[in-house]
Amino acid sequence: MTAALKWNLISVEDYLAGELSSPIKHEYLGGVVYAMAGARNAHNDIKDNIHGSLFSRLRGKLCRPHGSDTKIRIHLPHQIRFYYPDDSVVCEPNPPSDSFHDKPVVIFEVLSKGTRRTDEGEKKDAYLTIPSLKVYVLVEQDAPALIVYRRGPRGFVREIYEGLDAVLPLTEIETELPLSEIYDGIAFTPEPADEE
Repeated sequence: MTAALKWNLISVEDYLAGELSSPIKHEYLGGVVYAMAGARNAHNDIKDNIHGSLFSRLRGKLCRPHGSDTKIRIHLPHQIRFYYPDDSVVCEPNPPSDSFHDKPVVIFEVLSKGTRRTDEGEKKDAYLTIPSLKVYVLVEQDAPALIVYRRGPRGFVREIYEGLDAVLPLTEIETELPLSEIYDGIAFTPEPADEE
């Protein structure tokens, strides 16, 4: 008989304290901490475009965008998770002393070969449990296309928006987001084969 591996789980309090002084970001899944990898320039340019457009469109309104340095806390039945989405919009913010938000209304994740499975699987499943979440947006890097999960009367419905002329309606936060703004200045080239 082999001995089971013993996990040294990190408390939420220790995780949050460590993130305030850590030079790299970590995501937290029920006591296990995972370092986040860096991203390619195209990924960063797209997430910056999203944040810039949301910031200008929501200026002076109740709902505010938050960039990729802002964690989202998720309460699942048997664990707490913290993720760093590429962008989020929050209408009911946590206190300024917190380093995370609990009630995002919209979440954006920019897809890459290395993150696609997590963003379309584990993260999507966790994000869609957040009671305040109305829209989860997966943003393609290689083409102007969005996969959107929007909360409706019977749960989340999948929508697709394609092409630079398309516009993502975000009535939930009283705005819209043209794909031409999301992909401003982006040259569409396939990701190198070396990225997983």
